[in-house]
Amino acid sequence: MEKAKVFLSDPQVLFREGIHFILSGEDDFEVIGETTNNEDAFIHITANPPNIAVLSMHNGKYDGPEITCRIKRSLPSVAIILIMEKANNELLFSAMKSGASACLTKNSDPEYLLDIIRVVSQGSHPILESLLIPEIASKILAEFEEMNLLSSQLDDLLATLAPKESEILGSIVNGNTIEQIATELDLTEENIRRNLRLILNKLVVNDQSRTLFEAAQRNMPALMQNIARTQGATGNYITREEFNEFKESLMERLKSFIGELT
Repeated sequence: MEKAKVFLSDPQVLFREGIHFILSGEDDFEVIGETTNNEDAFIHITANPPNIAVLSMHNGKYDGPEITCRIKRSLPSVAIILIMEKANNELLFSAMKSGASACLTKNSDPEYLLDIIRVVSQGSHPILESLLIPEIASKILAEFEEMNLLSSQLDDLLATLAPKESEILGSIVNGNTIEQIATELDLTEENIRRNLRLILNKLVVNDQSRTLFEAAQRNMPALMQNIARTQGATGNYITREEFNEFKESLMERLKSFIGELT
């Protein structure tokens, strides 16, 4: 059986070595590298992609969610597990939007950590269970409301919640368990989890799309000047036709990007 390759990044040597020790006793894992910060981790991971990267939430120039986004954009098959010092729903929500497969605290039981790494290696996303936290569900609903406003500027390219998905999140916000939601909405638990998975996918895609859109907005003046120079326009101005052509090109690129993510 081929071993799952794991890369570790954490500034605390003892914690990192503890994970390495746990994995070294398993036949189905191989630690292929370690580092103390996420900047170096990104370099190593892009050069020699593992199956799983266990990364620190706060470590170096890039925090956990940002490094996860960077890795997932170029290496979507690499599963990311983020480790935070202590439970924090704000950080958990950021990890969720970044595309991380799991998010744990450093005081997690070693056997539980091993179980999480194993199910992640099999393609599961344990972070999905975090959608059942009322505070997280409330943040997701607010996020999609904000995205609806942005989507109107992008020809409705961004993903929206289906009515059933909104109902499920609303029921979670009200404090209901998955069993209670199933009874309330006349759904099976399997169907609820399938909807939660769709919600998570939409959340990740929208966050990546917003990052791209905001980057384009920040760099718009430089891009317009570059177009003007390329097309021989005078000064720092371009014509309305040239601007519209550029805008359409940007929208097409955004559509292509979203299509690749979905």
